[in-house]
Amino acid sequence: MKHRRLVVLAGIVGVIALVVSLSVAAASSNKPARTHKATAIVAPKVPNAKTLRQKYGGQKITFVGDSVGDGHKRDLRLAKRFSKDTGIKVSVVPHPAASDQSYSQLVRAFSQKSSSIDVAMIDVVWPGAFAPYLVNLKPKLAKQAKLHIKSLIQNDTIGGKLVAMPWFGEYGILYYRSDLLKKYGYKAPPKTWGDLFKMARKIQTGEQKTNKNFYGFVFQGNAYEGLTCNALEWIASAGGGTLVSGGKATIDNAKARTILDAMRAQIGKLTPRGVTSYQEDQTEHAFDAGDAAFARNWPYQYGIGAGAGSKVKGKFSVTVLPHGTSGRSVGTVGGWQLAVSKFSKHKAAAIEFVRYMTSPAVEKFDAITNSNVPTILSVAKDKQVRAKNPYLKPAIASVPRVTRPAKFLKTHYNEASKVIYQGINQILNGTPAKNVLPGMESKLNQIIKQS
Repeated sequence: MKHRRLVVLAGIVGVIALVVSLSVAAASSNKPARTHKATAIVAPKVPNAKTLRQKYGGQKITFVGDSVGDGHKRDLRLAKRFSKDTGIKVSVVPHPAASDQSYSQLVRAFSQKSSSIDVAMIDVVWPGAFAPYLVNLKPKLAKQAKLHIKSLIQNDTIGGKLVAMPWFGEYGILYYRSDLLKKYGYKAPPKTWGDLFKMARKIQTGEQKTNKNFYGFVFQGNAYEGLTCNALEWIASAGGGTLVSGGKATIDNAKARTILDAMRAQIGKLTPRGVTSYQEDQTEHAFDAGDAAFARNWPYQYGIGAGAGSKVKGKFSVTVLPHGTSGRSVGTVGGWQLAVSKFSKHKAAAIEFVRYMTSPAVEKFDAITNSNVPTILSVAKDKQVRAKNPYLKPAIASVPRVTRPAKFLKTHYNEASKVIYQGINQILNGTPAKNVLPGMESKLNQIIKQS
């Protein structure tokens, strides 16, 4: 999933609904992520920098930040500006690109009460799991928190304490080659998965005559958190439910089996055989190199595809993901928050860094330079932001959101997600869904009982 444990995650669906009502809405590669030429916009100044320099100048903090797409590049630019203005030295360390590996990294640091991390980027489904190790930001950031979408603040509030601040949101969308759709006689992107397979097959057949590396569809098929997000979209969009419902695992059902077997049938045919090892960056690389007709990914990919280094600049567009014959299009809720470790030796300086990074000015900078979804409504409505990010159009942003079952699994979410993505990866690699889903459902129900 890039990547993404609790409380009112279902309320995040309301996040998008609220944004849409205002006409907005808004998981790695071993090779370095392709980046696009930075826009002219500069990192915003730090408000009250003089006072911060007097109080905390010379202190050093470590920020474990982004690693997908241009995220690390953005973090470095912002940290450099913050350090220049305040005198607080920020060391930026990218987290592992796979969300579950990032989770494990933080578990190790917190369990050891390590002061090596001051500020951490955490997935939208982690606040409940990490709350005991995080600083309550409410005393210092309550006023700024009111700027962000309410349900995200609720999600980040555990036991009355604001343990994280929203940074940017995400949801799954479909990227497609608009030029190739036109070339092969299609007037609109696919509505159903069946449509996508049919269109991808025709386009792939034609394009492989001159490009043997060209395939119809790419997505995140590796055994990691991103595959949990993809599988949730497939199953929910086919009418097969949301993996867990009413406190019980529901993944073993006929509609889930049908869509998963349909995806399995495309591996090595309409997808590269290696798609079962793809994470976000490999998906983006394939599409932006001109080697795929369709791609499922998060909004961050848009900025890279529209950049100077992309072979598909001006040749692609985005829309909602397809759905099954008896379902509707959905997008998995993603997003990242910033939190301060209780074991930090410079908590006050770290909180000020979080204040800066989650400010309206920085969210606008991030949306324009890195095409991330703002969590502040006024930023999402900004004309410059919307012009750079077509996925904020209501036609796309109004798609229903589905949430991973963290509220049922609590601190056991990571364990349960592993059951999901390993099982789905097994199916994609050739095992019929009927041979995998019963065991997955049984394991999930056992974990739910422990939660």
